Amino acid sequence: MLDELPLALDRDASEPLSVQVADGLRAAATSGLLRTSDRLPSSRALAQRLGVSRTVIAAAYDQLHAEGWIAGKRGSGTYLTTAPAAAPAHHRVTIDAAAEGPGYDLGPGAPCVEAIDPTAWRRAWRAASDQPPVVRKDRAGEPGYRAAVAEHLLRHRGLSAGSDTVVLATAGTSSAVGELAAALLRPGDAVAMEDPGYQRAAGAFLAAGIRVLPVPVDAEGLRVDDLPPDIKAVYCTPAHQFPLGARMPAARRVRLVEYARHTGSFVIEDDYDGELRYDTAPLPLLAAMAPDVVVHLGTTSKILSPVLGVGWLVAAPWVAAAVLAHRDRTGTSPSPAGQRVLVELAAHGDLARHLRRLRRALPPRRELVVTELRRRGSTVLGDDAGSHVVVPLPTAEAERRAVAAAEARGVVVDGLARHHLFSQHDTRSAPPTTFGIAIGYAAPSSRDLHAAVPIVADCLAETLACGMPIEPAAGV
Repeated sequence: MLDELPLALDRDASEPLSVQVADGLRAAATSGLLRTSDRLPSSRALAQRLGVSRTVIAAAYDQLHAEGWIAGKRGSGTYLTTAPAAAPAHHRVTIDAAAEGPGYDLGPGAPCVEAIDPTAWRRAWRAASDQPPVVRKDRAGEPGYRAAVAEHLLRHRGLSAGSDTVVLATAGTSSAVGELAAALLRPGDAVAMEDPGYQRAAGAFLAAGIRVLPVPVDAEGLRVDDLPPDIKAVYCTPAHQFPLGARMPAARRVRLVEYARHTGSFVIEDDYDGELRYDTAPLPLLAAMAPDVVVHLGTTSKILSPVLGVGWLVAAPWVAAAVLAHRDRTGTSPSPAGQRVLVELAAHGDLARHLRRLRRALPPRRELVVTELRRRGSTVLGDDAGSHVVVPLPTAEAERRAVAAAEARGVVVDGLARHHLFSQHDTRSAPPTTFGIAIGYAAPSSRDLHAAVPIVADCLAETLACGMPIEPAAGV
């Protein structure tokens, strides 16, 4: 039975967990351990068994469903089907929420797979699988992929990858951070990071023996004037600061670049949510302003699906050379499969059409979330970009109460306190000072979002009614 399937995950591998789950289920089907019409566990049950979030399982199921391996039957669950003869060797899925019962995940950072055109998605996977197997992976990434990324960045982010920069394929943002730490830094070196900030990036630095120094953020993002001395690099998310949602203005971007040049450090620009702007035009990328001191990172995980397991790095030639030398020493390089799928999507214009569709799909979702929350008295921040918003709360107890109340009613939201860097990695540090919840609105189906948001809004209203007026938290 399914409980006996050898479905193991390697958290140290470069492949995303969702890819590993999909690969494991696919292997079980092809080997005969799973048979046609076998019922799969719900995403909640499988997530609990494997010790991962439901978002991971949902992404894996989405991939398998799109490729024809599984199908949902309303009211009864998700079942293995016979893969169509024309389907590629890589696969996708859509989970019917009614089959699992109540339970909604509004955590941030997951993509809107509902906006993906299933026909284009299947066509890209089929075309990618029709290519001959590689004998040796290109350490820099497949040439077609690097060219597609360069075109994407020029058209959608205004970044020209010319002779002064090199585009490399990566296995995603966290993997790229780890490579930069190993290639450019030494154990004991210090890196400054936004606090609160992206925990996986912090974890990648710490795993390489790098000291992570927290820098507070405000309504304009990383506070450049508070950067500590003697650091080797600065990691930031200027397009839509994670998790608080601030947008770094032009003047502060200039100061950050000047700081890097003056101190001999470099900046790692994680373009989190960079493609997703609604109310204002995008500001120039740091990498466009200063390619000599900025390393630009992007990923397909937020605009398409983490199942592709690919991203990109754009940097000066000396940075690219150091990363490639690290890959030569370790034998690591990103998988070609996801790269080939992106190439196919870009070649037929499907990637550009998807981004346009995504920008049309997300604003109504955002409007629903913001309207429901504000109508019940909540303050909402970070809603001018990205795919999540933040509701600040005054205390840790208020945050705990709101998160617990939502979870008790079947809705998962993300508390802000856990994103403080040293609250996670240094028991000697001061306690978190920023509290609230982050609400993602991209990943749920439209139906689930309409059902879940009023529940969260009611939970926050009840927190207000308990005598805890909600004001912007410290640093927001």
